[in-house]
Amino acid sequence: MDLGLKGKVIIVTGGTKGIGEAISKAIAAEDGIPVFIGRTKDHGEKLLKELQNDGKAAYFISGDLNDVQTCEQIVKEVVEKFGSIYGLVNNAGANDSIGLENGSPEKFRKSLNSNLNHYYNMAHFCLESLKKSKGSIVNISSKTAITGQGGTSGYAAAKGAQLALTREWAVELLPYGVRVNAVIPAEVMTPLYESWLSSFKNPEEKRSSITGKIPLGKRMTTSEEIAASVVFLLSEKSAHTTGQHLVVDGGYTHLDRSIT
Repeated sequence: MDLGLKGKVIIVTGGTKGIGEAISKAIAAEDGIPVFIGRTKDHGEKLLKELQNDGKAAYFISGDLNDVQTCEQIVKEVVEKFGSIYGLVNNAGANDSIGLENGSPEKFRKSLNSNLNHYYNMAHFCLESLKKSKGSIVNISSKTAITGQGGTSGYAAAKGAQLALTREWAVELLPYGVRVNAVIPAEVMTPLYESWLSSFKNPEEKRSSITGKIPLGKRMTTSEEIAASVVFLLSEKSAHTTGQHLVVDGGYTHLDRSIT
């Protein structure tokens, strides 16, 4: 299916690793132009070279999105280079385990800054271009916003706020034809997730205990499956879809996990 993304410039924050990398590759596969943002130059340059070797257009910008001025400068650089922005995928962030008991007001504030504030900042600075292109925003949230997890107040609060902002922005941007949706992953094997699993005494046993509770296929969702949903929501094939929270998790969040 041709999603009509050919030549369209789409910014992907945290777009060099894990789910973000899969989204960047999926955009390129549709002949869109992914502009992936990441702090680690090695990962970004490696992905850029890989896509260019495949004959795909792409662009990498290294930067720390926790800095407001950096967010603004990234958007300016993209507009100056390409002339327009069609899409924004807010994806960057990490589950930092800042809880109520094991955290502090200062750590909670920092967690919100690193997981939430740049979602607003990037959307704010991209807005002028998105209005001109009648483009699309996709926010990557998390099941923690719906289910809770325990011990991760900052991350859960940020992810819940992202879902609220998805609906708020969808309403605000209706007059401009800019659509805003969210994708909610649950258990996806990313480098960060693998690192978390490795912290357990028996990582494979922990992994099996998780996958055994995922109703559809008893397996984790792949990054590519998340990416496929994202590119669909970015595209005009979903032209009448806005303000939606799409859960892509094999039924883990909403179906009875005791199903066998």
